[in-house]
Amino acid sequence: MTSAANDLLSAIRARLSADGELTQQIGPDGIRDRLVSGRSLPCIVLADLVSSDYSTATEAGEEHLLTLEVWSDAGGRKLAEDIAQRIRMLLHDASLDLATHHLVNLQHRQTQSRRQPKAKQHVAEMRFRAVTEAVVHAT
Repeated sequence: MTSAANDLLSAIRARLSADGELTQQIGPDGIRDRLVSGRSLPCIVLADLVSSDYSTATEAGEEHLLTLEVWSDAGGRKLAEDIAQRIRMLLHDASLDLATHHLVNLQHRQTQSRRQPKAKQHVAEMRFRAVTEAVVHAT
């Protein structure tokens, strides 16, 4: 069985990759696990993920705090924020299908944009909170 965190990341990647408008903004290889120098921008980086036990007396669950980063160079802050707005529209309160878990909710919490010191790049850092439950199969 895959972890809830991996299920969540896979579902988020699938949702973002399936959106034609977002793909037009970032390109077909614009969703990455890390920022790699020399690769084209703009891009979305699946950055930090912190998962914690969020079980109840009857259900096994996890809380996930996820950070997505939108990186832009020539398009500047405006492009990074435009892409972040599209991501928010696609993910906030979304109903995503997870392979082996159930997504209870997914909420956008905050977006902060800044210019990278000593670089001509901007980053919009997005924070999301998700809650998942294990799917119990009757035997």
